[in-house]
Amino acid sequence: MKAIQVIHFGDPPALVDIPKPKPGPGQVLIKIFSCGLNFADLLMLKGTYQELPPLPFTLGMEVAGEVIELGPDVNHPTIGSRIAVFGGNGGLAEFGIFSADLCISIPESMTFDVASAFQVAYSTSHVALDYRAKLQPNENLLVLGAAGGVGLTAVEIGKVLGANVIAAARGPEKLAVAKNAGATHLIDTEKDDLRKIVKELGGADVVYDPVGGELFKSALRASNPEARLLTIGFASGDIPQIPANHLLVKNINIIGFYWGGYQKFKPTVISNSLIKLFELYVAGKIQPHISNSVELEETQKGLELLRSRASTGKVTVRTNNSQK
Repeated sequence: MKAIQVIHFGDPPALVDIPKPKPGPGQVLIKIFSCGLNFADLLMLKGTYQELPPLPFTLGMEVAGEVIELGPDVNHPTIGSRIAVFGGNGGLAEFGIFSADLCISIPESMTFDVASAFQVAYSTSHVALDYRAKLQPNENLLVLGAAGGVGLTAVEIGKVLGANVIAAARGPEKLAVAKNAGATHLIDTEKDDLRKIVKELGGADVVYDPVGGELFKSALRASNPEARLLTIGFASGDIPQIPANHLLVKNINIIGFYWGGYQKFKPTVISNSLIKLFELYVAGKIQPHISNSVELEETQKGLELLRSRASTGKVTVRTNNSQK
């Protein structure tokens, strides 16, 4: 089978031919149709992600496909089931083995491409805003990087939760995407004074930040007393140093959030989130935005779209199975 692997950290990923894997105890073999790309894939390529499998390994954190073989003592999901799974790696391939316990049935109305773009982005925003920040109706939610893979879902989830969504992104095209997803107010970070505008809008009660850097600092200064700032990631490459005296004076909470960590110490948080999100999808209240979908052989092109921030929403990779 064909797979995209990291052979050496820092090198471009390689398209290789490797044997089709065999599922072991507690595992299932998935015929993969689509894999969603994430910013974390870029970090894995460089060897700077917080969790790295031994080299060489197959990239791809979240996939959607069909169960075609069960490991010993596995009864669920059944062969033929349409499932999505977050495996952390192994998704950029024509077939993959994953833990049966992590497989989630996807609605019949959801395509494989949408399902592969769904889990990380939507559940990250849902768990962060609902479970961690406890976002309330009519609060001001400031979303940084609002047209990106997770930022755009934060706009949608914020709207569903009843917040006034302030979307910050670079340029009018990306802001148009955020507005279409439900943003009430728009800030162009290429030219607008974020701190000034947010303050004029009444200040931020919750900040959703997958960017870091100078935008985090501006958002902190524009936050209201008792605001909650969610640190989701650092797409800017700049991890901000937080002035503790600002937190003290305003009684502000900085909330660290790593979605994948919940799979290890409290997996029900993620499973409950995905159940709710699938309900919202079926009800038509959220609609995943996939700006680019590339073939397996074009994975480098897809990763470059993420690296250059040229994409909006999600980028997915279709395997050759989707054409069979």
